[in-house]
Amino acid sequence: MSDEPELPPGYPVQWEADVVLRDGSVGHLRPIMPADEKRIRAFHARQSEESIYLRFFAPLRHLSDKDVHRFTHVDYEDRVALVITVRDEIIGIGRYDRTEPSSAEVAFNVSDHYQGRGIGSVLLEHLAAIAQEFGISRFTAEVLPQNRKMLTVFSEAGYEVSRKVEDGVVALHFDIEPTDRSKAVAMSREHRAEAISVSRMLRPRTVAVIGAGRSPQSMGHHFLKNLLAAGFTGEAHPVNGNAKKILGRKAYDTIGDVPGHVDLAVIAVPADKVLGVVDECAAADVDALLIVSAGFGEAAGDGGDELQAELVRRARGSGMRIVGPNSFGLINTDAEFSLNASLSPDQPPTGHLGLFAQSGALGIAVLASAARRNLGISTFASAGNRVDVSGNDLMQYWIDDEDTHAVGLYLESMGNPRKFSRIARNLGRIKPVIVVQSGVSSYGTPPGHRVRRTKVRPAVFGAMLRQAGAIRVSNVHQMFDVAQLVVHQPLPAGRRVAIVGNSSALGALSAGAVAQRGLTVTHGPVNLRSDATPEDFREALTKAFDDPDVDSVLTCFIPPIAAHDEEVTDAVRAAAQKSDKTCVATFLGMRGVDSSTSMDEGGASGQAIPIYAMPEDAAYALAKATKYAAWRNKDHGLPVAPAGINRRVAEDVVQTVLSVSPEGRRLDADETSALLSAYGIELWPSRAVETVEEAVQAAEDMGYPVVLKSTAPMLRHQGGITGVRVDLANDQSVREAWASLHERLSPLAADQLEVQRMATPGVACVVTADEDPLFGPVVSFGVAGLPTELLDDIAHRIPPLTDVAVSELISSVKAAPVLHGHRGSTPVHRAALADLIARVSVMSDDMPELVSLRLNPVNAHPGGVEVLGAEVTVAPIERRADPGRRSLT
Repeated sequence: MSDEPELPPGYPVQWEADVVLRDGSVGHLRPIMPADEKRIRAFHARQSEESIYLRFFAPLRHLSDKDVHRFTHVDYEDRVALVITVRDEIIGIGRYDRTEPSSAEVAFNVSDHYQGRGIGSVLLEHLAAIAQEFGISRFTAEVLPQNRKMLTVFSEAGYEVSRKVEDGVVALHFDIEPTDRSKAVAMSREHRAEAISVSRMLRPRTVAVIGAGRSPQSMGHHFLKNLLAAGFTGEAHPVNGNAKKILGRKAYDTIGDVPGHVDLAVIAVPADKVLGVVDECAAADVDALLIVSAGFGEAAGDGGDELQAELVRRARGSGMRIVGPNSFGLINTDAEFSLNASLSPDQPPTGHLGLFAQSGALGIAVLASAARRNLGISTFASAGNRVDVSGNDLMQYWIDDEDTHAVGLYLESMGNPRKFSRIARNLGRIKPVIVVQSGVSSYGTPPGHRVRRTKVRPAVFGAMLRQAGAIRVSNVHQMFDVAQLVVHQPLPAGRRVAIVGNSSALGALSAGAVAQRGLTVTHGPVNLRSDATPEDFREALTKAFDDPDVDSVLTCFIPPIAAHDEEVTDAVRAAAQKSDKTCVATFLGMRGVDSSTSMDEGGASGQAIPIYAMPEDAAYALAKATKYAAWRNKDHGLPVAPAGINRRVAEDVVQTVLSVSPEGRRLDADETSALLSAYGIELWPSRAVETVEEAVQAAEDMGYPVVLKSTAPMLRHQGGITGVRVDLANDQSVREAWASLHERLSPLAADQLEVQRMATPGVACVVTADEDPLFGPVVSFGVAGLPTELLDDIAHRIPPLTDVAVSELISSVKAAPVLHGHRGSTPVHRAALADLIARVSVMSDDMPELVSLRLNPVNAHPGGVEVLGAEVTVAPIERRADPGRRSLT
């Protein structure tokens, strides 16, 4: 790749992005620059006569110097052009030129050799987002009628496109404000592209192991040996310039010597050799890289961070995706592929659980634990340092993978929680997502992982998982306890549980464990004799399954001296297979999946019985599955879309502030009021006063009754009588309140006062929105005062929100009963409170510059809500990890 050119003045680096194209390859999107003149000429020279005519409406075989200069010199505001490159070669160009204050003409040109990869759609997405930053709300275009591909780009983008034919040209125009349909189209395209990119790694036809040596101790040797031992159905080629044959396979000097196309290259060479190998793979047109070499970001003191960053730049710049570095490998147990490109010497049993881990040590532990339980795996991936392919990509793949029925993720870090939440929610609606969380906080980022520093509380991560429907567990054992249930049993239809066993002590223990987990015992415990026969078990279980007040059955068995273990197992199995209700079993000392029924004759999941060593484990798994089933089956609502929002006015307020204070600052009262008003939020006015006469005048202007309160941070919004006087009905009461407050607060230097109109008595609440570097916007809610300040009773959600999510946010705080008529009081106007939170959520989602918004107090009462205080801070920020247009992080 060429040396980095000097960037022109005003070059917007933040617009650069790596994007996954429709075929799963990667393109690098960036603004055009003057140094692209030669690349533009080369691009144009490769285009066919037809493509040139369709773009320029003329047979313009050669570009003039004037044309090239005009194409490559833009102002990055009124005239913007983006290019997509692969291996430093331009493969697509998109541009707009402003024609009116709010309108611009847009045009695209895609390389003939890269047609059908969604390049025009990606360019349109990014151009539309950039144009909106500069106040452009509409695109126009002129397209020849025979240019069907470009017409399709516009018509399928999800915008409302108007068209008419004039003088043999199709004139198009459409508003570029994102719509529900355009967002859905973009997310669908992102999903398909990322799923395909993972599929190319997990379903390869040709694998090359670069660095496979003759020594059994070498990393590459292990990978090649395991690949062959698993019976990989494709072609496996060792690459080693110092050997003729390795493990009976012909060895090739370089990747370029391998015959045919290589789908996946396993790189197992020393770290200082990796970049050269990556360049060779790029020249050989390899699809994807699995890098198992160490010595990158986890070795930061030895230049590992710089090496890792250059690795990503070279691989993505050449169109390749990366698993790793420092990866344990990839596994696909599908008999059509039998891929074991990993350090695991044994291929896991075939099954329907997809697994993702990061470090190699965890990969070993996860696979070993699954094997001990007889829990079959569909696919497995270890991301290592997670420089590119992450759990988000694997989830995109698993959404469509028919062989995967549930997913287990062991997360040591998370690079894009906002995107994770979105994808996990889509996956969770059809398949359970089980998450082991380790170190996803501001404290525990593993070496080598690129993670933005978060400022939010750990509770936000848990709230995000609950919002996405993910099943959160604490360790690998709990993950597999839940997995063996959700993979092999129908999900519980409700919380009602039957307990059947042959020990009263075990039955009582089971009932206690079930109740402790929030489930209800509605049948039993039925305690058979310790010497009960298999037929006794079968009869008792049949009654439990037939009970209409039962959703799940937990059976417990302690083998007596004269044990009928297998016969009892058969009885449980027979009763469970006749029912569509959930069944779990506690056979003391055993754990895993009943091997007799783990798979049916066709290789699909059968009604296998998940077996647990102790009742507490069974109850835990059953409760997690029950809670997930309830989330999956509930109405998730519709995206909130409050009326009366003027985003343009709000953006003007923010941009005006940032133009004067580029580093950002807290807004003053007028700016705060204007910003909130643009989103339909009325801030009750208050007036700072310095004398008693000013206070009386302010009260008369606002209308009695009023409140006189201190603006000192140490007292603001606090209860009690020290900082506020309420219900002041005339000028005399204002004067008395002024004197009282001054006497009390002057020694504390807290006698800065303001006057505000008296609100209807209600419940004081707090609504906040914070822009976090890692999570993006986070909306929080609580009841003001002691619940939030001392008890940390605050609920969180990640926008965008639905109406159901807003309602759940309000209900999820422990102090919520005070809003709903506690001790006979009249409930507050919940719909008005929900509308306010919805507006805050939309505002925070729309405006990343809104780094902090605090509405406190929000007075909620039976007649509505009033925002009595607001503090807003804005600042320029880096692009969000999930910026709303397709981009790899």
